[in-house]
Amino acid sequence: MNHTNFTSEANMAIKFKTVTENMLITLTLSIITTLTMLLNSSVISAICTTKKLHQPANYLICSLAVTDLLVAVLVMPLSITYIIMERWTLGHFLCEIWLSIDMTCCTCSILHLCVIALDRYWAITDAIEYARKRTAKRAGIMITTVWTISIFISMPPLFWRNQSSYSNSTDCQIQHSHVIYTIYSTFGAFYIPLTLILILYYRIYHAAKSLYQKRGSSRHLSSRSTDSQNSFASCKLTQTFCVSDFSTSDPTTEFDRMNSSVRTPSSDNDLDLAEDRQQISSVRERKAARILGLILSAFILSWLPFFIKELIVGVGLITVSTELAHFLTWLGYVNSLINPLLYTSFNEDFKLAFKKLVKCW
Repeated sequence: MNHTNFTSEANMAIKFKTVTENMLITLTLSIITTLTMLLNSSVISAICTTKKLHQPANYLICSLAVTDLLVAVLVMPLSITYIIMERWTLGHFLCEIWLSIDMTCCTCSILHLCVIALDRYWAITDAIEYARKRTAKRAGIMITTVWTISIFISMPPLFWRNQSSYSNSTDCQIQHSHVIYTIYSTFGAFYIPLTLILILYYRIYHAAKSLYQKRGSSRHLSSRSTDSQNSFASCKLTQTFCVSDFSTSDPTTEFDRMNSSVRTPSSDNDLDLAEDRQQISSVRERKAARILGLILSAFILSWLPFFIKELIVGVGLITVSTELAHFLTWLGYVNSLINPLLYTSFNEDFKLAFKKLVKCW
């Protein structure tokens, strides 16, 4: 009798623990999903309603926000249900659709980061020429290319999943029965874009550093109106390094507002001015390095663990628990929450647009 009571109490404790854990998991994942929806919707609304943000660079940001919003709306809620119920109850067809949308949208989100880095690289290294080419049409072509590549990476499993000898109506997850496809998809969706992003941002940082140093080492600021006009025109062309143009989405290269208020110095103050400029240059370099570090760290920490798992599981080196697989998947999903914060929060025009949206709400 005592043994029976003990067993019953133990079962109740385990059941209570499971219910509590499920409630905490549901709450946490629901908060992540809701915030992802709200933040990306805010970015889309800000760009659509603010004329000053209607620029090709921001169209890429908007497309990224749309992609991340699709992840939050179409992928995350079903993932929460699957995790809590510990089984798939919506049938084989919806499982195929959900997995395909999941892979396509997540791949597309990653590739958007790649084209945004490429756009910024061209804007800083070939400013005047690229300003001519940086059109809405070009942004549209880049977005279309990203979606096309994403579809080609994520769709192949649809042609063999139905013919697989392994079929479990309560299970809905990416299968790793095709090693070649696993290598193709992981490299196409992450490892190649990661390599390109690292190279591009490395070059962007060094180009920015070089420009800061050149400006910091100038002995005099020209007081001629023609020079000022040429400088202003250059600013408007590059849309990258100027205080006078805060509509750019590139947080890595914005100058401090104090730069616009500097006056032509007298010869007596040349030494002090040179030191001040050197300090300002160092501050800007550190700021650029910090922001680039945030962008790269968020991307790598979110997605690298998942794709390492996919690769080593796909080639048959190890197997991982369902819980770990879900955790790494959601770690990747969190990148869709972080993106709208990183790619807009360092921009003055976005800040103003968000304030207007908050007032409207």
